[in-house]
Formats: sequence, structure tokens, C-alpha cells
Amino acid sequence: WDNADFSRGVGTTFYQEFSTLNTAKPPFVRDVEAKVRRYMRSSYSAAWTLKITWEKAPVYAAWTDTRKTITYQAILTTDGFRSYILILYQDGGMQWDYTRLTSTNVLIGYT
Repeated sequence: WDNADFSRGVGTTFYQEFSTLNTAKPPFVRDVEAKVRRYMRSSYSAAWTLKITWEKAPVYAAWTDTRKTITYQAILTTDGFRSYILILYQDGGMQWDYTRLTSTNVLIGYT
């Protein structure tokens, strides 16, 4: 996420927090729980979920070209014991040309 450059006023970052301990769960949280259950093959009931969206984020350095943007999300969720992250990219995947980045050790995802 560190190669997004919002310095030219292009793109937006926003977040939404879902605290669902002892409350009714919105459809978004139920969908996240279903994905965790399916991919991890275990029972899971979220107590807290955070959705972060980078919308139309230009690649660093934005001063070279602000037309090539990407929208992606990170969804962090925990039941208080186990934590998961879902990383979602717009249709077609990551659209930045990583061969033109100043950094040569580019990762998509997390470690």
C-alpha cells in the first residue's frame, strides 16, 4: 500500500468499522465471515471488522501520471482470538505497471 501517491489530489481513501460483538451483523460482515469459513475451513464469527478502501489511487510518483489508478480494499477481521485479512483488487487485478516503480522489491499482498 505504500506505493499509492495521493499528493496530487487524485484518489480517495476511506474506511468503515464494524463492531459486531453482541450486536446484529450487517450483510457485509456476514459475507466476510462466510469467506473466512470457506477459505479457512473453520468456524468463524467476527467480533470486529474494518474495511479500508483505496479508490482510484494513483501509483507513486503521481507527478508522472495520474491517469493510471487502481481501486483496492483490505478487510481486517477478528473474533478476538484469530485475525484475518482479505485483500481485494478491482476486476482485472493490480493495474499498476510495477516495472516502472522506483522500488525493485515489489510485493502484492502482505507478509
